[in-house]
Formats: sequence, structure tokens, C-alpha cells
Amino acid sequence: MPGSVQPSAAVADDVASSPVAVSGPAHLLRLTLLMAGSCLPILGAVLIAPVLPKMQDHFESTPGAKALVPLALTTPALALALLAPFAGVIVDRLGRKRLLIVTTLLYAVFGTAPLYLDSLGAIIASRALVGLAEAAIMTCCTTLIGDYYSGHRRVKYLALQTMCSSASATVFFVIGGAAGSAGWRVPFWVYAVSLVLAPLMATALPNPAPRATVDELPAEAAPRRVFPWRQLRGICALTFFGAMVFYTVPVEMSYLLDDLGVKNSGVIGLATAVSSAATVGGAVTFARLKRSPSSMLPAVLALCGAGFGVMFLSGTAPLLVIGAVVNCVGTGMLLPALLTSAMSRLAFEHRGRGTGLWMAAFFGGEFVCPLVLLAVQSAVGSLAGAVGVLGLAAALVAAGLFAARRRTGAVAPRPLPEQTA
Repeated sequence: MPGSVQPSAAVADDVASSPVAVSGPAHLLRLTLLMAGSCLPILGAVLIAPVLPKMQDHFESTPGAKALVPLALTTPALALALLAPFAGVIVDRLGRKRLLIVTTLLYAVFGTAPLYLDSLGAIIASRALVGLAEAAIMTCCTTLIGDYYSGHRRVKYLALQTMCSSASATVFFVIGGAAGSAGWRVPFWVYAVSLVLAPLMATALPNPAPRATVDELPAEAAPRRVFPWRQLRGICALTFFGAMVFYTVPVEMSYLLDDLGVKNSGVIGLATAVSSAATVGGAVTFARLKRSPSSMLPAVLALCGAGFGVMFLSGTAPLLVIGAVVNCVGTGMLLPALLTSAMSRLAFEHRGRGTGLWMAAFFGGEFVCPLVLLAVQSAVGSLAGAVGVLGLAAALVAAGLFAARRRTGAVAPRPLPEQTA
């Protein structure tokens, strides 16, 4: 696997001027809309988490409710993972902007459906449709960032996308908890926010056009236009693993603290918030480093593994939090590094499909993360031990990537090109 994700000539990406303005009010509005759209799938993932107990009470007479109610939370992520590749194909065929506007409107329709549905099965079905809309929205927003920007500016905004997504998770969790105090259905009203975003996207987002890159062959060189399955396969496999690394701390932190005797929910919440802030800090750091994303992956994965190692060895809550912070700084850099590496290998006509495949790998890794840790925990006897095993795996993957880079002679990382505009 590591050998197949080495930086190619395409990693430097294009140095052509951005096809859209990169300053001024129009630029800020466009960027704000893309970031807001990228946060909608995060809203779907965490908004109703605080009201699951109330949903459980409401549907307690429904057979299998104990297993079915949590599916209302996880079904969108699973649907997104399964459907993102198909969304990517549609993006390339129908156009990014058109699909984004339509699915942003549908997001509100499907997301607010539980306000009037009384069947738990119907609610779960509506959540699957939310995942369908999320797959298209996330693929479109990420693809448009790749279309509008290039070089270091693209890296910067993909890192900003990660930062906004990480920060929004905490915000949506608080909103869901506050709205849920008025009833388990109330948080679903928040999905209607996409009705405000859709018309703004229709007016403020320009239709992207293909543009040549310095690394592309002439138009008559047809083989250059073949979809880069081989290169993207390695990136997607690494992304699937990276998603498990990324989601371990957010998903398991409260359980790890509980194992150390920390029962106070306020302390657990503070520890989780500190870890989330570290993820944002990692994304900001990545955006400021003008280096090839692929060349940074070994060091970033090693940092993630080191954080897991500290968490495994910690016997106190403060040391556990320190390890989590180290890990989250790494994961904040890991996600944009993987995404930018994938983007740099995709021509315009393949960018939607490639982004969809990347999204499927990432959200698939997110979905299996707790299942894998549970299986490893059963084998080694403790959750901390499972985290330690994952840290060792991250270190081994980092070593493999570094060794593969040395074999190909890519020892000296290349800086990303600056924009000419």
C-alpha cells in the first residue's frame, strides 16, 4: 500500500492563475458558502446525538428500538460512504453547481422529515436520504474548491475545510443539546438552514471551467486523460486507515477517561473540547506549511502514532489529554494532507469521481472505527491497549511510507507552487 501513494509529477499541481477572484467580498462569500456546505454533513453526524436518549424513551414500545434508535445517528455516515462514489460520477456528468443546489434543497426536506414522521423505520429511512444528500453536497463542495483554486491556495482552503468541519462538530453538539431540551424533535428544525444556503449558492458560485495545468500533456495525448485508478487506489486505502486514526479520539475519549475514573461530564466535555481545538490547530499549521502534502504524510502519521502511544501509557487523566492533543494536532494535518494528495492527481473531468471515491474511503473508515477498536479491545483486554495497537499500526504505516519515498528517490520534499495571481 505505501508504495502506491508516492508523489508524482502531479503533486505540485497547477500554477495557473485561479479562474475566480481570490480577494474581495465575492471571494469571501464564495468561500463562506463552500465552508458552510462542507459543514452540513457534520451537522447530520452530531446534531441529534444529545437527544438519542429521549428518542429511545419515545419509541420504547417499538420492537428493537434499543438497536434502531442509534441507527438514526449513524445511518447518514454509512449512506454517505456507500453513495459518495456514485455522487462523484454524477458530479462529473451533470455539473458541480447544479447538483449542489438541488441536493442542498433536498437536504432540508429529508433532514426535517422526522418533525412529522411517527414511524421509527420511516425516520431511519429519511436519515438514509440525508446521507444521500450529504454525499453529493460534500463531494460538490470539495470538488469546487479543487476547481476554483490551485497550488498552495488550494491546500490552504482544503485545510480550512477541515478546520471548519472540526470546529462545527462542537458547535452543532451544543446546539443539538440546547434545542433538545425542548423535545427530541426540535433539533431537526436546524436542517432547514440549507434553505438559506441554496439560493445564495445559486447566485454566488460561478460555474467552474476546465483549465490546463503545467503537468498535463497536450490534448492529443489521450492516455493522460485516463482516470488514475492506480494512484488513487493507494490514497484511498491510506485514507480509510487515516479516518480510523482521525476519529479514535472523538469517539473513544470519554470511555478512556471513564476507565481512568473520570466521571464528571464537565471534565470530559472540557477534555474533548481541548482535543478538538488541537485538531483545528493542526489544520491551521498544515495550511501554513508550503510543502508537498505527500511528503508530509510519514511525519504526520508518526505524530498521530506518538499521541496514541502516550495515551496507551498514560495512567492519569492529564497525561491522557496530553497524548490526545498530540494525536489531534497530527490528525488535523492528516486529513487535508490526504485530501490534497488525492486532488493533485485528478484532472478537471475526473475530479468529482475521484473526490467521491475519497469521501467513500474516509467515511467508510469513520463508520468502522468503533467496530475495529471494539474487536481489538476484545483481543488485547482494554480500550487503552486497542489505542496502543492503532498507534503501532500508524507508526508502521509511517515507516513504510518513508521507506517507499527513499526507494523512489523522493527524499527532499518539494514546496508547493505559489499562485501567479
